[in-house]
Amino acid sequence: MNRSVITGAVIAGLALAMLFIRPDMRAPNTSDERVFRMTLSNEPPTLDWNLATDSVSFTVLINLMEGLTEYDEALRPRPAAARSWEVSPDGRVYRFHLSEDARWSDGKPVTAGDFEYSWKRLLNPKTAAEYAYFLYDIVGAEDYNTGKVHDPESVGVRALNDRTLEVRLRKPIVFFPSITTFMVTFPLRRDVVEKFGERWTEPGTIVTNGPFVLDEWRHEYKLTLRPNPYYNGPRPALGTVVMFIVNESTTALMLYETGDLEMAHLPPEAIAAYLGKPEYITAPLLRGYYYGFNVEKPPFTDPRLRRAFSMAIDRREFPAILKRGEIPSSFWIPPGMPYHNPAIGPPFDPKAARTLLAEAGYPSGLGFPTVTAAFNTGPENSLIAQNLQAQWKRNLGLDVRLDNQEWKVYLQGLQTDPPPLFRLGWGADYPDPDNFMNLFTSTSGNNRTRWKNARYDELIRSAAADSDPARRQAAYDEAQRILLETDAAIMPLFVATQNWLVKPYVRGLRINALELLDLKNVHLERP
Repeated sequence: MNRSVITGAVIAGLALAMLFIRPDMRAPNTSDERVFRMTLSNEPPTLDWNLATDSVSFTVLINLMEGLTEYDEALRPRPAAARSWEVSPDGRVYRFHLSEDARWSDGKPVTAGDFEYSWKRLLNPKTAAEYAYFLYDIVGAEDYNTGKVHDPESVGVRALNDRTLEVRLRKPIVFFPSITTFMVTFPLRRDVVEKFGERWTEPGTIVTNGPFVLDEWRHEYKLTLRPNPYYNGPRPALGTVVMFIVNESTTALMLYETGDLEMAHLPPEAIAAYLGKPEYITAPLLRGYYYGFNVEKPPFTDPRLRRAFSMAIDRREFPAILKRGEIPSSFWIPPGMPYHNPAIGPPFDPKAARTLLAEAGYPSGLGFPTVTAAFNTGPENSLIAQNLQAQWKRNLGLDVRLDNQEWKVYLQGLQTDPPPLFRLGWGADYPDPDNFMNLFTSTSGNNRTRWKNARYDELIRSAAADSDPARRQAAYDEAQRILLETDAAIMPLFVATQNWLVKPYVRGLRINALELLDLKNVHLERP
């Protein structure tokens, strides 16, 4: 191990990390084995792609599954399981034509009926899928999902035959092919789900159509993937992909340094040591980091207090403490995405924030109730929470408590009873601003704020169907001002970057702004 490139702060963490490394994490890797080893920051909450909502699950699923479309290097949708598609002149009807060579991992053909079943299962209220709203622009989808209509045949998606899927939209959606790249729209085998029930996602029962199959899942430890012999495309060059579940970034760094990983996230405190080295890769992300309010819980039922908390934050401090090139943001639509506007969002203005606090009945913070900021475990999240705590004390005179929770517990709480103040992030599922803005509509299953605004909903709906760039810009600008300045339902903090260490012998790995780690084109070239 070359300790000369590791900072002193990291060395202490690495020494502790050594205690938690299992012997078989240190297995040798030879060129003959063609093994690619990486880490996941958490146990995937689920591999049921109708139910998955998180980036960890998506990292696994994008290598196990394939949708109608996938992204090219410029993040434009291109054919995948569908070999082609056409759209009606009014933009309301899509017909996708499936490849005749598309196969499941048990050799059976992928059919249009598999997509119809998956999409209607996603929308079935009994499934309780948080991403069901993704398909609300399909005729009948919202009414079926919300229980207004009970007949799944009312939903405008159907298999015309084994190779043709017809989708009828209630309005034109200019980015609809991008939606079909996302995991919740992947096809699904009814016979497998009905035969195995809750166990259908386990090795030996799960059936997939992507470049790899799930060979092993040792929960809370690792997942092992191997090439899918029936994949509709070139066979992956890798013989095995091992995804170790490593919660601590210092542990992952140690494993990388000792040659036991081909790829690892680089923790913030170690970035300076790797600057300029060819194995260090940094790139922007279409990912925003924010704190949200549960607007139904006091004291944040008052928008003046929400605005005060947001205006008391100097967002320039976050790149300084994280040291990863983050972009401070009071806007929500990130740079690199169409219709980004850096002029939108509340300014850093402690004086105005204190005035709002007084107007809400708490001059100089007197009488303000105890407030707790909740966040999930992680060194980055702790740094940010501590900084916010200090800023709210300095700029508002308020003592805010911190509540650090393990991810699964935290996620469950957000789903059932969101705290008054909480941390979350959002990475683009598709590179259109609708994906960021639709998150906070009143029908979004991922809107933890409990905030609703009819004008906001109207703006997001109209922008999604409008092909005129000027009108879309105006709609998204107005919607952002409602979300961030007037109602202040969330407080964006910064736009993230990604920082990786990748061994020099890894070839074919493409890092993109959606952080899609597609491994089917990766191969190893050892000296």
